[in-house]
Amino acid sequence: MINRRKFIRASALSAGLIALDQKSIAMDLPSAGKIINKPIVISTWDFGVAANADAWKVLSKKGSALDAVEQGVWVPEADETNQSVGYGGLPDRDGKVTLDACIMDENGNIGAVLALEHIKHPISVARKVMEKTPHVMLAGEGALQFALEQGFKKENLLTPSSEKAWKEWLKTARYEPVINIENKLYNKAAPQKLPGNQYNHDTIGMIAMDSKGNLSGACTTSGMAYKLHGRIGDSPIIGAGLFIDNEVGGATSTGVGEEVVRNVGSFLVVELMRQGYTPEEACREAVMRIIKKKPATAKNIQVGFLAMNKNGDHGAYAIQQGFSYAVCDSKKQDLVIKGKSYY
Repeated sequence: MINRRKFIRASALSAGLIALDQKSIAMDLPSAGKIINKPIVISTWDFGVAANADAWKVLSKKGSALDAVEQGVWVPEADETNQSVGYGGLPDRDGKVTLDACIMDENGNIGAVLALEHIKHPISVARKVMEKTPHVMLAGEGALQFALEQGFKKENLLTPSSEKAWKEWLKTARYEPVINIENKLYNKAAPQKLPGNQYNHDTIGMIAMDSKGNLSGACTTSGMAYKLHGRIGDSPIIGAGLFIDNEVGGATSTGVGEEVVRNVGSFLVVELMRQGYTPEEACREAVMRIIKKKPATAKNIQVGFLAMNKNGDHGAYAIQQGFSYAVCDSKKQDLVIKGKSYY
């Protein structure tokens, strides 16, 4: 028989557990009573505007976020003038164009390809890895073999302009990354005339939320220009270059991938949002961890994070000024926002 003191103690403990459980549930759900901005798609850099436009074709017809991000990043993957993603991407120091990509859906399903050659749309091969195999990553010759078995066309990805830049770089073979080179090269109104040894790299990371409120993400790149053959950055690594949690939000990264991998950056951003950080606050904290660990290195590199939560709120933060991202929703389809930065 339970006495009165034990009953009161047990009741108090139960009430505390219920309150704790309600708090944890509240952290995982969209803000009560807030109107969710959906559908919506965001992506890194100014060239994300064109990518978002194709993703919006899917989202506006109540298509899935997964289909939207795949179709969206096809745009830069096929753009031969974009020397940081896909076809037209700058090669490694051996003259080989190798591509990395990953994709993640609302159910936590993932697929990735690493150091893939001769296939124009690595993001679609990554999706096939997710849907057609028991694996999450395929690399190199194995990834190419799988792609060909799935019906993808083998083609030469080294365009004349990228080959010319590579041969110019070979004259000195110096590796000199330029911060925010992606936007400088993409700015067709005022294109930059840079020597071949200064070209670097970048990524398109994209996150979409569809009309059902489900999230998916994609990340694809040709990696660092003139990298060592076989080098892999953060882009195809789930948790580094991209992470989606359908209860919380999604994040992607851009810049020097080695530093993102060391901090499991995109996963960190999502977990910070779970704790109540806004997207921008979460991105800033991830950037600050890189700066605190390697302040001397951080002064000379660019790393940026882009995130969106389940309300459709979005934000970004980078080490250096100049990082931008594109937003497309029912109100505006070509919005470019300059992310905040530490320096």
